[in-house]
Amino acid sequence: MRDDICKWTGLHFYVYIYWPVCVVVEKKLTSDMGKIGKFDSLVEKVIRACGNGSHQENPNTEEEKFKKLVKAKEKVAKLHFYLQDALGGSSATVWEVARSAITASSTASFGQVRVLDDLITAEPDQNSEKLGRAQGMITFSGLEESALTMSLNFYFTSSEYRGSTLCVVGRNPISSKNRELPIVGGTGVFRMARGYSISNTYSYDAATNYGVLEYTVYVAYMDGDYMGTTSK
Repeated sequence: MRDDICKWTGLHFYVYIYWPVCVVVEKKLTSDMGKIGKFDSLVEKVIRACGNGSHQENPNTEEEKFKKLVKAKEKVAKLHFYLQDALGGSSATVWEVARSAITASSTASFGQVRVLDDLITAEPDQNSEKLGRAQGMITFSGLEESALTMSLNFYFTSSEYRGSTLCVVGRNPISSKNRELPIVGGTGVFRMARGYSISNTYSYDAATNYGVLEYTVYVAYMDGDYMGTTSK
């Protein structure tokens, strides 16, 4: 319930209760303190009544949705897609935003921080079906080995996952094959998601500084549709 908004106007005291709309009370003040005390008691009763009514009239609160969601059955999904990783050029989707004092001399680019907004596609071809965006931040965090610490969101803009996200956080040894990263959460369809992804470098063109990354995601999440809790 929204806070009560009170104001003095001359010798009148007004109390407005905006949500839920229960009552508007006007009381002329007098020197009779007993009347003022009764008025205060009335205001308290009105506030309590409005508060109780709000819970009765709006049972489908986020708390209730959450309680239903944690009791829902679990679903699993396997997702396969590609990231169009444009590291250079006029249409670059990866940009450096910070570096350490030793980044330039480090063989592993230690301390460099980049942000990215890569296109997600269904196939390696950048003109194939667009599925969403991979948005987040990567930090070169290995002193001797090229390794990234990643905070990444897969934001889906098509199919039944439209508007939903999966959150990936972890260590990515970029020179290795079958790099595993944990799925630590999600939104929309993927509320309370958990799982992992396996990624590989599908291709890299040094001349254009353009890479294609392949991702396979294995994710478990609660069936919001089953309990009627998924936001549309």
